[in-house]
Amino acid sequence: MIFLVAGARPNFMKIAPLAKEMDKADLRYKIIHTGQHYDIQMSEAFFKDLDLPKPDINLGVGSGSHAEQIGEVMIAFEKVCLEEKPDLVMVVGDVNSTIACALAAVKLLIPVAHIEAGLRSFDRTMPEEINRLLTDQISDYLFTTCEDANINLKNEGIPESKIFFVGNVMIDTLMDQLEIARTSDILKRLGLEVEDRIMPYALLTLHRPSNVDEPGILGGILNVLLDFSGQIPVIFPIHPRTLRRLRKFGLLQEIDYGEDASSVRVAEKARSIIGLPPLGYLDFLCLMAHATVMLTDSGGIQEETTILGIPCLTLRNNTERPITVKEGTNVVVGNNPDIIRRGIHDILGLNLSKKRTPKYWDGKAAERIVKVLTQKMNG
Repeated sequence: MIFLVAGARPNFMKIAPLAKEMDKADLRYKIIHTGQHYDIQMSEAFFKDLDLPKPDINLGVGSGSHAEQIGEVMIAFEKVCLEEKPDLVMVVGDVNSTIACALAAVKLLIPVAHIEAGLRSFDRTMPEEINRLLTDQISDYLFTTCEDANINLKNEGIPESKIFFVGNVMIDTLMDQLEIARTSDILKRLGLEVEDRIMPYALLTLHRPSNVDEPGILGGILNVLLDFSGQIPVIFPIHPRTLRRLRKFGLLQEIDYGEDASSVRVAEKARSIIGLPPLGYLDFLCLMAHATVMLTDSGGIQEETTILGIPCLTLRNNTERPITVKEGTNVVVGNNPDIIRRGIHDILGLNLSKKRTPKYWDGKAAERIVKVLTQKMNG
């Protein structure tokens, strides 16, 4: 039996295609939800949108400091492993749940598979970078999304026999759900679609501590985007953590914040950032697929916009997904207001038609992963 571990919002998109392929291959699995993201729109809505079965086990860990969260996940997950005795623990991405469950499993001599192995920002001030590095060192199967990741792992001394270049499971989900997402009424609810014409707009996400934990940095980003919103609306689904910071710093007053995705009508606003609660996967994918430009500090969104052909400005000083810059639509601009302003101007003038689709980002990554697991576990 395989444990499929998910803890945070991006994880759900990654385990969905794996669960479907395991069903086809008659592999037994259980979905373990650590509860790292516990807001209904941050977890439960995703299970519904992605047609995922409800978690078999929910650890219900919730929020806390990095040490608290990792420690509580390890304690709870170890108990489940001792009771259920899985043959393999599969972790995805780079969140606290990823390293916590991998570490608990390996100490019990349970093999670990890491999806999205080998991604590196080379910035150890990012908690996610530490999670990635440590998870890869203790995993038995390292499934990678790109050649850069393969090189990183080999440079870190990982045996080539453990590395499997399979592609990107996030893109599996995007390709599977895109046509369904296009039927969402989110554009009409926001007043962005009128008589079958979609207005130009920018889409923004922010959640990383480097952007939201300092009032000067967060305020600087918002000021640039307030100016930009005089040209086109800026839509901002706000992460709960970011919302707490906006309230604490007195910055929420600069945003037209609605209680849901229909309480703010973009068409009625001018020079304002339109703030919304977190959206479900399908609504967000619809917004992203039609955006004029994406502004984000998320890793996965850099990948999704690459496939969608949407111009993307990454509000970070580095990226663990350099392939999205080399072959995709992504430009890394950091969080300096002047550079962001120039970046918006430059990226809107780029010709993105010549960008390539990265190898194996074809909707079949989960199929390749399950094929490897079937061969190895039955061999």
